[in-house]
Amino acid sequence: MSNRTTIKSLMLFSGRAHHDLATQVADLLEVDLVPTTSYDFANGEIYVRFDESVRGCDAFVIQSHAAPINDSIMEQLIMIDALKRASAKRITVILPFYGYARQDKKHLGREPISARLMADLFTTAGADRLMTVDLHTSQIQGFFDGPVDHLLAMPILTRHVIAKYGTDNLAVVSPDAGRIKVAEQWANSLGGAPLAFIHKSRDPLKPNESKANRVVGEVEGRVCILVDDLIDTGGTIVQAAEALMAEGAASVVIAATHAVFSGPAVERLENSVASEVIVTNTLPVPEDKHFEKLTILSIAPLLAQATSAVFEDGSVTSLFS
Repeated sequence: MSNRTTIKSLMLFSGRAHHDLATQVADLLEVDLVPTTSYDFANGEIYVRFDESVRGCDAFVIQSHAAPINDSIMEQLIMIDALKRASAKRITVILPFYGYARQDKKHLGREPISARLMADLFTTAGADRLMTVDLHTSQIQGFFDGPVDHLLAMPILTRHVIAKYGTDNLAVVSPDAGRIKVAEQWANSLGGAPLAFIHKSRDPLKPNESKANRVVGEVEGRVCILVDDLIDTGGTIVQAAEALMAEGAASVVIAATHAVFSGPAVERLENSVASEVIVTNTLPVPEDKHFEKLTILSIAPLLAQATSAVFEDGSVTSLFS
């Protein structure tokens, strides 16, 4: 009878969408990214091949769904399929930013629920587990038939806020009524800061557009921390900041996990009344989208901790809070 023990092997794979983040995670885990050949054919089809054996490994595939988002998603799906066909033992998909997460329910008839379709695609490709950061809505975890590690960037963001602004004169503001629960968690993390929200209206026929109507809550004379999961075109969050200043806020600090920064976002944020815009690097922010007010915090330590916990079959729950 053999006394040999199977030694697990952690292998980290990166798509091309956000190689810098993957490198940071690899450095923290003290592993090398697996050499990968990736390129596009003339018609836009994607080719992927891993340059070393992956048989029996515990594979972690990191890819942020950055623009062009459909290319990023497709490349990750192809990577998962390649790992499955090359006999990887377990495949964990790391999604710092989960594409199509805003399409998590039907607002009108004949609409898709694209966030569910995304989970089905990962299942079909061969994913055993998903790991993601600050989903647009928590119920998306239920779309995938397997473990989902939903990590929170809030501790990283709140540490920066406390170090820079203290906790004495803060107010936490949700940009809409739907995110009050998240804002409450922020308020508790910031020493029980008072809570406010922006009442806004949105036309379901006009994507990326909403109108900030009024502030509900006491913000006068306070440093308002305006929190959201992502900044896309920046219109909503900039309007909310203006509404807060009109109500007598001392200053406004915008804090969001995902810097999508589409279209006019950078110009709007740079010229806004906000004194600082804090984001994480779940998505790449190219140099031409950096501006003086912008602070980018690294999510890599959180992803590395979670990856290590999953690999060692430890608890990831402590990282959820």
